[in-house]
Amino acid sequence: MADHPPEIFDRARRRLRRDRAAPRYAAHDVIHAHMTDEVIGRLDLVSRPFSDVLDLGGHGGALAARLAGRGMAVTSVDAGARFAEAAGGVQADEDRPIFAARSFDLILSVGVLDQLNDLPGALVLIRQMLRPDGLFLGSFIGGGSLPRLRAAMLAADGDQAAPRIHPQIDVRAAGDLLMRAGFTLPVVDGDRLTVRYRALAGLVADLRGMAATNLLRGSPPLGRSAASRAAAAFAAQADADGRVSETFNIVHLSGWAPSPDQPQPARRGSATASLADALRRAPPEGR
Repeated sequence: MADHPPEIFDRARRRLRRDRAAPRYAAHDVIHAHMTDEVIGRLDLVSRPFSDVLDLGGHGGALAARLAGRGMAVTSVDAGARFAEAAGGVQADEDRPIFAARSFDLILSVGVLDQLNDLPGALVLIRQMLRPDGLFLGSFIGGGSLPRLRAAMLAADGDQAAPRIHPQIDVRAAGDLLMRAGFTLPVVDGDRLTVRYRALAGLVADLRGMAATNLLRGSPPLGRSAASRAAAAFAAQADADGRVSETFNIVHLSGWAPSPDQPQPARRGSATASLADALRRAPPEGR
């Protein structure tokens, strides 16, 4: 593999945040619970059985427990020691080599891929750890998320804007990364989750509780006066009932490790019907 890119996330800070989040995680996992349900739902669409599974980013072990309940042998990995212990797994950074090639036939990851210094490298490692025709499913908070929080932070910092939210990956970029990592039959899509808060403190509590606060290197702390401005700016975006609607755009990934038994894309120009004909034959929507 190529050299790792410059690290924008503080690994030590990330481990510490995850350890601090572990005791109260169950009270703040609404976003991760949604992603876990989506991953399980997508797994249910696959007819083939899986036996050896890697849960990459184990959090409290909820996903691992659901998989184990289906008779799968699950190995969990988390960068935080407390999360790893809660899941009965291994502490390790998800973008560094952990297991030998072809160790698993299914790898799942919920809520951590957007926090890695080397996501392209992590995806390559995931593909290498999969056996031929093994499946990868992942979900994370993607581009365009937290617009109300972004606006509040900008108002708080004024002319001295500082990086308060780490860079986010959109659906298109995620698809490109899957293809570059060597996955076959890659699919990337997204959905939107809206959570309503009475105050900025509630949103911050959820982000802290699921270890999703700012991890950028060199990001300055938010002073008391700036925090007050942020809270006021957040409240100013409230709906008529006094609550603020915050948006989380969730990116979902799926891809297969290459195998000669997989279906291959049709040769360009080999189609026997045109898209225009198919559209002309489709009934009008809503009628």
